[in-house]
Amino acid sequence: MNAAVATHDLPWTREEFAARLKAFEPYYHIHHPFQRAMNEGRLSKQAVQGWVLNRFYYQTAIPNKDAALLANCPDREVRRRWIQRIIDHDGNDEVEGGIERWVRLGIAVGLNRDDIVSHRHVLPGVRFAVDAYVNFVRRASWQEGVASSLTELFAPSIHKERIAEWPKHYPWIENSGLDYFKGRVQEAHRDVQHGLGLTLDLFRTRAEQERALELLKFKLDILWTMLDAMTMAYVKNEPPYHCVEGFRQGMTAAEISGAIHV
Repeated sequence: MNAAVATHDLPWTREEFAARLKAFEPYYHIHHPFQRAMNEGRLSKQAVQGWVLNRFYYQTAIPNKDAALLANCPDREVRRRWIQRIIDHDGNDEVEGGIERWVRLGIAVGLNRDDIVSHRHVLPGVRFAVDAYVNFVRRASWQEGVASSLTELFAPSIHKERIAEWPKHYPWIENSGLDYFKGRVQEAHRDVQHGLGLTLDLFRTRAEQERALELLKFKLDILWTMLDAMTMAYVKNEPPYHCVEGFRQGMTAAEISGAIHV
């Protein structure tokens, strides 16, 4: 006679699993105090600019993350669909791409292209968080990489909110700068359907399903931690090394060394 399987070992149904993934929505970074303040018009111009600068580091890392996932994936059908994410960000001869649209957002908020693309002003906490995500996907299985991307379940709402609220709260931002958010509404919806479907198909045992929840939480931690760093720098006005005399944000190691030996 087969031993009875404990209830807590049984896999969730597809519907139950999807519901548990979606239940993480309150932990999405749209609910971070920094994001709430930004979408309610309570951030300074400097803070908005700082968010755009730092978030650009994340935007440019996403194609690298997706390329790493593709390199680990032997399934041609998955690769053929997933590669569209790289094109969405990098663009090609026919499509501008999200990275260039983000540069235009930066210019619209008053930054110059060199400050944006150089990553010179990226906060260490943001850099560490983004690099941790990319390095995780490089080393993980492609299936785990897919599951870790599921924060996109909650992304369409944040883009719609920015499109609706920013013109009211930040009229000094050129409207064309919002093109990134407008483009991502449809792209994110498509990515959600693909990523969620793959996760529901690939993570079938109870242990696998619980692992997928852990991976989603890991990515939520990444996004939340990025905003923690920005809160310290642009809301509390305590960026890294703020108490070190003579330090300016964006200083390179060479510049610091030169200043020390003056």
